[in-house]
Amino acid sequence: MGVFPDFDGLGGIGDLRAVVGALLTFVLIVAVLMLIVSAIVWAIATAHGNYATASKGRIGVLVSVGAAVLAGGGVAWMNWLLTVGSSL
Repeated sequence: MGVFPDFDGLGGIGDLRAVVGALLTFVLIVAVLMLIVSAIVWAIATAHGNYATASKGRIGVLVSVGAAVLAGGGVAWMNWLLTVGSSL
């Protein structure tokens, strides 16, 4: 069975791929910067005994790691789905 998505069926699909790639890059850069800033805030707040701010820094670290995992995992999942689809 030769069912596979026709990526050339739409006009401007190359531009859409470029936009998605740029957005992925932007998300990963922001996630890394957020991770660095949140880790610094977490460390400084914990050292000074400000546990409320340390909690906010820890949440920032977890959110930034989650965003990076979701962004990278979405690409891996889509590639896996395309591979499975092409093998059917």
